[in-house]
Amino acid sequence: MLDQMTLYPIADDVLFAPGGRVVVRTYGVAPATSGASVSYRTWVTGIRDQPRYWHWGHFEDAASGHRRVLEWLTGRGPRPAQPPT
Repeated sequence: MLDQMTLYPIADDVLFAPGGRVVVRTYGVAPATSGASVSYRTWVTGIRDQPRYWHWGHFEDAASGHRRVLEWLTGRGPRPAQPPT
């Protein structure tokens, strides 16, 4: 499956918490075929009972969304809303 997709990394961060580490990754995903549109996602691993996935429509939204997720996880901002599809 991954051999049929192209990943475009945008940002990776690791937070160290008392319960372990939390990894936040934002990247673009597109089918390997040329001319396909890119969808952007932020994945959070290492936390329970919380949203672990956000999707974004554009690169700029993904980059700022990644920062908002980090602010939320570190207690400096509200939980990011899922953008409309």
